[in-house]
Amino acid sequence: MGVAGAFTTVDFIVLIVYLLAVLAAGVYFTDKDMTGKEFFRGDGTIPWYVTSMSIMATLLSPISFMTLAGNSYAGSWLMWFAQLGIFIAVPFAIKFFLPIYAKLDIDTAYDYLERRYSGRSLRYIGSIFFVVYQLGRMSIIMYLPSIALAQVTDISAVTLTILMGIIALIYSYTGGMKAVLWTDFIQSVILIGGVILLLVFLVSDIDGGFAPVFEALGDNKFLGNDQPLFSANLVQDSVFLLIIGAGFNTLSSYVSSQDIVQRFTTTNDLKKLNKMMLTNGFVGLALTAIFYLIGTGLFIYYTVQNPGLAEGVPQDEIFIYYIAHRIPQGITGIIIAALYAAAQSTLSTGINSVASSWTMDLQSLFMKGELSEKQNKRIGQIVSLVVGVVATGVAILMTKADIVSAYRWFNGFMGLVLGILGGTFGLGIFTKRGNIYGAYAGLVASTSIMIWIQYFLPAGTVSIWANSLISISTSMIVGYIVSLLTKKVEAPKYTTVYDIPKIKEEMNDMNWMSE
Repeated sequence: MGVAGAFTTVDFIVLIVYLLAVLAAGVYFTDKDMTGKEFFRGDGTIPWYVTSMSIMATLLSPISFMTLAGNSYAGSWLMWFAQLGIFIAVPFAIKFFLPIYAKLDIDTAYDYLERRYSGRSLRYIGSIFFVVYQLGRMSIIMYLPSIALAQVTDISAVTLTILMGIIALIYSYTGGMKAVLWTDFIQSVILIGGVILLLVFLVSDIDGGFAPVFEALGDNKFLGNDQPLFSANLVQDSVFLLIIGAGFNTLSSYVSSQDIVQRFTTTNDLKKLNKMMLTNGFVGLALTAIFYLIGTGLFIYYTVQNPGLAEGVPQDEIFIYYIAHRIPQGITGIIIAALYAAAQSTLSTGINSVASSWTMDLQSLFMKGELSEKQNKRIGQIVSLVVGVVATGVAILMTKADIVSAYRWFNGFMGLVLGILGGTFGLGIFTKRGNIYGAYAGLVASTSIMIWIQYFLPAGTVSIWANSLISISTSMIVGYIVSLLTKKVEAPKYTTVYDIPKIKEEMNDMNWMSE
């Protein structure tokens, strides 16, 4: 049983108005005078809360709409505990990484690798990993929601994919980072508003409102009897492992993934960066809690109070199914617009971050000598156009052929490799002795062990939430040992945690002088 279309003319008008509004906003925030690095980092006028919401929009893909609610609908809130990893990721990023990134005034995440290890090759490798991974991710982000929305709206998945690609591409191409951040902010507001609106309608549909939902949470729906808080086998699922593993996985994204780090480059003000991180963390935590609450509400409505009404609907489609069958016309359009908002935010972020990484990290492979600011902007625009067209084209192919599993495998593999970079950053920031030989050795060792775990061990032997812990620790331990055994190289100034007291002292002096 699939999701039947229930999209009215009113809903269609609401969706079109939303798409035009986003396009208009992107064009409005376009600054044609921005060139070079400003195109990728903004002009310094973007408020911290706008950037904070953009980070949240980047991390929360449209797939989250369906999978988060689906998890608590079919099971418990176990996976929600992964969100508590922000209490590890945010403090670590604020204390150890952001001061260094702000002081160095890095252009991209991989700019740090070149400065710390005094070798451009690591910068190339990090950037190539990111670009390839992001291209695959963007294609899936466009494909999956388009398929789901096509079932609700009766608009073809190809048309929805092309619309999404064109709109995101226009403001990414013309306005650069500034337009992306502001449209992300607007779409985040739509996203949050749409989700809260759906929760209100769902609770009004349930006999007894919130009461039976909270009853279910107290009766093994929050955490099942077979889901331990802690397991002596540290590589098996438990609440403890979820929190720790997700924390370091998120931290790895914060420090080594260009789409997130690019947001940090919009300002060198450490206080703004800290507020940005804290706000993003708590808003993301609250929003995912709402998704899980919706999932439990859907369980009460469809399984407890109306059994058989949604029989055969897969758990990841139950969210869309409820929208199609129970939400009043007009409101359906708003909620579908919220889902579309999540997709467009992720897509526009991907386009701009790939363009920035290519232009500032990889372009020197093909063109020698320094490029002018105008040339950098032009290259960034061309790359944005190519990336947007390629991602849209691949997503369209995916709607025509059954190649989703291959792309999921590809993204899973690239996600492993990209996550492994976190250990390379950790070796550089937390040790003075880490050198380029150790960085390469750690990268090879952690990649090898993660491929062995993922593809050669029996499924379930090692929890996916242990991946980040294993890869980061392997990379740092092997990297440090090899660094000790090879040439001693002094870490450049301001590139390790040992420089942070001096960095903060200098920044405080600058703030005092500016006052």
